[in-house]
Amino acid sequence: MFKFKIIFLSIFFIGCNNQMDKTAPLIPMEDFFRNPEKSSFKISPNGNHIAYMKPWKTRMNVYVLDIKTNNETRLTSSEERGIYGFAWLTDERIGYIKDDGGDENMHFYAVNIDGSNERDLTPFENVQARIIDDLEDDPNYIIIGLNKRNPQIHDPYRVNVNDGKMEMIAENPGNISGWMTDHNGKLRVAVTSDGVNTSLLYRDSESDNFEPILTTDFKVSVSPLFFTFDNKNMYVASNRGRDKAAIFEFNIDKAKEGQSIFEHDQVDVSGLMYSKKRKVLTGVSYTVAKSDMVFFDDWREDIQQKLESQLPGYEVGITSFSKDETKAIVVTYSDRSRGTYYYYDVEKNKLTDLGKVSPWLKEDHMAEMKPIEYKSRDGLTIHGYLTFPKGSDGKNLPVVVNPHGGPWARDSWGYRSEIQFLANRGFAVFQMNFRGSTGYGREFWEISFKEWGKSMQDDITDGVNWLIDEGIADPDRIAIYGASYGGYATLAGLTFTPDLYACGVDYVGVSSLFTFMESIPPYWELYRNMLYEMVGHPEKDKDLLASSSPLLHIDKITVPLFIAQGANDPRVKKTESDQIVEALKSEGIEVPYMVKDNEGHGFYNQENQFDFYREMEKFLRKHIG
Repeated sequence: MFKFKIIFLSIFFIGCNNQMDKTAPLIPMEDFFRNPEKSSFKISPNGNHIAYMKPWKTRMNVYVLDIKTNNETRLTSSEERGIYGFAWLTDERIGYIKDDGGDENMHFYAVNIDGSNERDLTPFENVQARIIDDLEDDPNYIIIGLNKRNPQIHDPYRVNVNDGKMEMIAENPGNISGWMTDHNGKLRVAVTSDGVNTSLLYRDSESDNFEPILTTDFKVSVSPLFFTFDNKNMYVASNRGRDKAAIFEFNIDKAKEGQSIFEHDQVDVSGLMYSKKRKVLTGVSYTVAKSDMVFFDDWREDIQQKLESQLPGYEVGITSFSKDETKAIVVTYSDRSRGTYYYYDVEKNKLTDLGKVSPWLKEDHMAEMKPIEYKSRDGLTIHGYLTFPKGSDGKNLPVVVNPHGGPWARDSWGYRSEIQFLANRGFAVFQMNFRGSTGYGREFWEISFKEWGKSMQDDITDGVNWLIDEGIADPDRIAIYGASYGGYATLAGLTFTPDLYACGVDYVGVSSLFTFMESIPPYWELYRNMLYEMVGHPEKDKDLLASSSPLLHIDKITVPLFIAQGANDPRVKKTESDQIVEALKSEGIEVPYMVKDNEGHGFYNQENQFDFYREMEKFLRKHIG
């Protein structure tokens, strides 16, 4: 089973500083943000081919390499929009996804590895495809969720990957938010939500009806990961009766967590790894300051030790195995490396270099990202990351404060282009996992409810003041930048702490909690009541939302602001940016405003990214350079 992962990248850069260390030359902006040379390598089930993405006409497309002959074939020819992700369907066929102009209505395509029989398997307008199961052991079919019957919900379809014929295998009654198959590819688990309560549904076979076996409120998470290898029970990540989520074997008949597999006293754990061939659990992954793994399987641990001994100084991961587990794709990365991929012959313990993601970037020119922590005003420990310019003494620096999106997500240690760009230009970058950030347990998450612009923002403010008190930040040269919720936090920072920042950059950010709640995508409708509890109800909490909406307090914005927006953004509508730009203009304040008509929740096309960074550099150099 696999899931396509679509990552919407935060985008930002800033002007230069003359106090650069000589060992870190000024690197062209384009070098940080241009498309990877190659990325996302995955090995075929039989281990004979490697698929990957690389640019063609400035768009990321899918290629296949024959391992024996070293012949390369381009499979896709996307010119308007790059490919978001792909996966092997069979030894001879690959599936991939893309949308139109950032609207997130993903289409699922399939193509043979010789480039023939390319087909849009979901050729429906204004319909979003979601992958439920690639049916690894069935060469002809895949299970896809489609909201073509009702835009608010996704029904599961079994789709022929060769001719596109499909049949609905269950009808979503209107409240199912997720589905799960067993190891035989049978759809046997569903998760429902009414926005406040979550239910786990189960059936013994596809001929049976789904029946609820467990109901909790949405704050309690019993998340199914996959079935046990006999298909009788499940492994789950559960925080029921505890603060930190842990891994358990879940007894379906008793609807109860059984054997504890793994727990961590500091963070949630949900990453459970297994070998489908050998039918054993191999380990878990989790993140404290950095990602870490614990192995249960001697064979897999031995491989990891062999790889780390050959690749010292890097984080080492395996992105895919061949079906017989004799071949693999290995990736190394760090805070200063965008990644290097290798082909790995497991039996021979032999690595073959497949190439760096961005070979034009030199690691010794990149800056170190350091985990940090500080105390909030009410005594919480807030974790984060601080990146200094290379060669800096860490004192009296211009700082870019960069709160993450979500907001129910988290920042992690590793390479980020915008962070390295800023550091290369002489700026420190401050990232923090404010309350509500995920991975730190239920209590840390829940205390963020109805705290947009309140204690969530205080955590950011307290971090900035900590930087000032420590002598790290020059108090006159602090900027705040964020995307999505981070864009909201930027507007909130300029509105509610106007004396703290010299300027701000709002990228696809929320300006009014009222209009944001009114314009959520239809497939978020299931979660409306949950959003009311987590953000606030537009009527019952009217005063709260009004006090936390920057649009209603624009008179407090006194420093320069730059705004960027994708016209087709389905999550944070263009009107969120339009309305605050117009409101500020009505007050006689000019706001640089960049809109890209062919983008959504983040700029994806390379030329648009370049435009954004270029204008941002001008803006920030003018105001804080």
